[in-house]
Amino acid sequence: MKKLFFLMIFIVECISLKPIYAQVEQETDIEQSAEVFLEEYSDAFQENFFEGLKQKGIQNYDRAITYFLTCRRLQPENMVVAFELAKSNLLEKELTLAQEYAVEAVNGEPLNYWYAKTLSDVVVARKTGLEDVIEDVPWSNPVLRRNMAKIYFLNGNYQTALKILKGLKEPKEYAFLEKRILDSIAKQEANKQILSVPERLEQSEDLSSVEQFKTSLSKLLDGNGAVAILFELSEEAIENFPTQPYFYYANGAALNRLQKYKDAIELLETALDYLIDDLELENSIYKELANAYTAINNTSKANMYLSKIKPGF
Repeated sequence: MKKLFFLMIFIVECISLKPIYAQVEQETDIEQSAEVFLEEYSDAFQENFFEGLKQKGIQNYDRAITYFLTCRRLQPENMVVAFELAKSNLLEKELTLAQEYAVEAVNGEPLNYWYAKTLSDVVVARKTGLEDVIEDVPWSNPVLRRNMAKIYFLNGNYQTALKILKGLKEPKEYAFLEKRILDSIAKQEANKQILSVPERLEQSEDLSSVEQFKTSLSKLLDGNGAVAILFELSEEAIENFPTQPYFYYANGAALNRLQKYKDAIELLETALDYLIDDLELENSIYKELANAYTAINNTSKANMYLSKIKPGF
């Protein structure tokens, strides 16, 4: 039954996001659905709950809260209502109330991923930290901890995610999540080293010609760092001179160094499309393509491009 209830929440919220001119049709759909929906909920509860979802969907958050509070009076132990009150108060920027309701929902159903997600959103909005709520929720519950770790991981907050997982020694899925977090931290650290260079290469000359761009990009391609600048400058060069194969090659090389291999392949193949009688550049493009295909484990394509490289250039 509860799964059906969440399904209806999803359907109603999706419907409520359609343009205003469709509101009459929305109301009809909602009424028809309510007729066959969950007998355990009273008509008054359903009416107020669905109206609350509608008002939230059209960004009338204060009115949505009023309807959800009516539902709360009718069913004070219903965690779905606490969940909706948490979300609506968060959207209304009533963060203290949002946290109270989110904590209540998590305590009522600590295994529910979306309740944990809403609590995390509130904590982020308040700019406090999980420490502010740990004592108020069943933090020893391993599923709640795993859910929170996954949420912070997906948001790119890898250090917090790793900290949350620390101490969990149970199922293998925790170990798998921990490995993904550690891999992401390693990549993040590698990118920091690459990107910790001045945001822009100091130029003594005005970059207003193809040759000036080529000179600057060539210096960056020969260096071991400054990948962010290489990428930015090659993007600018393509924008100014969109038929120059060298600029696509430089952009593809930058993407290779940033480990964005599929994007690199697209740019490098574009460079070949524009290339005319430049064997040295052609060889360089083939080498970058071979590197990109090797990185994505497509050895046949990598070998094909390696075989195209002509000696002596």
